[in-house]
Amino acid sequence: MGTRRTLPILKQLLKKSISSPSDPPPQLGLGYETRRSVTYMPRPGDGSPRPVTLIPGDGIGPLVTGAVEQVMEAMHAPVYFETYEVHGDMTKVPQEVVDSIRKNKVCLKGGLATPVGGGVSSLNVQLRKELDLYASLVNCFNLQGLPTRHENVDIVVIRENTEGEYSGLEHEVVPGVVESLKVITKFCSERIAKYAFEYSYLNNRKKVTAVHKANIMKLADGLFLESCREVATKYPGIKYNEIIVDNCCMQLVSKPEQFDVMVTPNLYGNLVANTAAGIAGGTGVMPGGNVGADYAIFEQGASAGNVGHDKLVLENKANPVALLLSSSMMLRHLQFPSFADRLETAVKRVIAEGKYRTKDLGGTSTTQEVVDAILAVLD
Repeated sequence: MGTRRTLPILKQLLKKSISSPSDPPPQLGLGYETRRSVTYMPRPGDGSPRPVTLIPGDGIGPLVTGAVEQVMEAMHAPVYFETYEVHGDMTKVPQEVVDSIRKNKVCLKGGLATPVGGGVSSLNVQLRKELDLYASLVNCFNLQGLPTRHENVDIVVIRENTEGEYSGLEHEVVPGVVESLKVITKFCSERIAKYAFEYSYLNNRKKVTAVHKANIMKLADGLFLESCREVATKYPGIKYNEIIVDNCCMQLVSKPEQFDVMVTPNLYGNLVANTAAGIAGGTGVMPGGNVGADYAIFEQGASAGNVGHDKLVLENKANPVALLLSSSMMLRHLQFPSFADRLETAVKRVIAEGKYRTKDLGGTSTTQEVVDAILAVLD
């Protein structure tokens, strides 16, 4: 009898809990609250503050890393920074900086200027090789309230980070003739493919697209494709396809919503990530990071313009959004999901409201005005 009496009550409760078709859908930052259905259960001691190596970098770097420091302090996030001065015109990354990253295992970095031409190698590449940060990840997606040419863009570009054209194996054969070697190995191709499929599996992504030029570079890019195909067979629930890099660029600017996760060799990934970032709203709002088996460095996702222009620095109008969203990725990496959600929600709400935006997003706000708006939402 008890069960029979309970059923009508349950039906009434269920009927009330289901929204009618006329109810407006919940939208971010418009007064609707999102709640977790299952709590995050930390291990004892997980709440102790974690040290993070901080490299402000060049150009707008100190401005945007300063914005992150302000927001982290306001949230009382359980991290603290060990700051080191590194600049792109140095011949190498100081050993104390590398040692700090090895100790802390996590680094937040502003842009480092890379000299064009000359004999000074990129410190960004040096760090990736030194720490074996073999996977670069850039998440390019539409932000609510930010108008773009295309909608429903949510692309993750996963790029091999340690070899390819970035191997640095160049020499002058005879005066006026330079030979540059592109190195592709089975080992590195397999592990970046595994990372791409594992990322897709853990993040409920449905498709992985391998970007290549195997129609011309039949051995090098052919080896990369062969590795991707082998790994794909181990993930039957994830759709796999391939696309030639030139066609990929055309498809990106015409129909970007067809892409989900893209896995690429080193050079192609840099081009594809920056193209996708431009389509989805600009490099100033795209988060990213570099990760290996032991260490991770979080920075602005797309490399184009990551040090900005002198005028941006003088006027204090650098866009801090990309690095703030990268910091949210960092907090998730450190297993602080509620802080990550809180920061990401605040940033997206300020963008959606549209009152405070820097010049690259069509506004006139300074870096500090954007930060103050985010702090006000956090409060």
